[in-house]
Amino acid sequence: MQTAALLLASNSPRRKQLIGLAGWAFRVAPADLDESLLPGESPDDYVARLAEAKARAAAHKADGEAYVIGSDTTVVLGEEILAKPADEAEAASMLGKLRGRTHQVLTGICVLNLLDGTAHVDVCITDVPMRNYTDAEIAAYVATGDPLDKAGAYAIQHPQFQPVASMEGCYASVMGLPLCHLARMLTRLGLPPTQDVPAGCQQLLSYDCPVYQSILDG
Repeated sequence: MQTAALLLASNSPRRKQLIGLAGWAFRVAPADLDESLLPGESPDDYVARLAEAKARAAAHKADGEAYVIGSDTTVVLGEEILAKPADEAEAASMLGKLRGRTHQVLTGICVLNLLDGTAHVDVCITDVPMRNYTDAEIAAYVATGDPLDKAGAYAIQHPQFQPVASMEGCYASVMGLPLCHLARMLTRLGLPPTQDVPAGCQQLLSYDCPVYQSILDG
């Protein structure tokens, strides 16, 4: 059996699906920690801190892996951070706030090098314009239960709701894992992907990505 090179500190099916596109051998070891915002913490510092904290929290579960991958995603509307909703009412409220407006999705990603303990952290920021969906669409989507475990109370890839009007940034980052950022970081650490990451990502997401080359080039 092939020894895993990576330990993914997440149980998100979306992150597992995305990281699997790159060809790295990986295992999953979810990290459970307090995700509360610290006083005065900026959104980019928040997701960067949590990404590293998740990687470090899962590090003791490593069994021969060289790197632990942590990631955290949040939604920011103006100055307000929209984390995971507490219940259906809060989910509906968040979706109402986002409707017809452009917000930012920030995903922090950390590669923790278990060989020397160093953490390599990056943050991907993506503008996301939402369409002008109806109250009935919000109610139907909330009733599915899908929004309750997602920052901002939505999944960009949801096939029925389809909340986003258009995209010009990193679609994978909005799903929870900026794959080209991760590929760039691991390539610099001597572990390049064995598969064509941009091609696989665009095929999976049916999305013609305009930013992958600039991300990979750094």
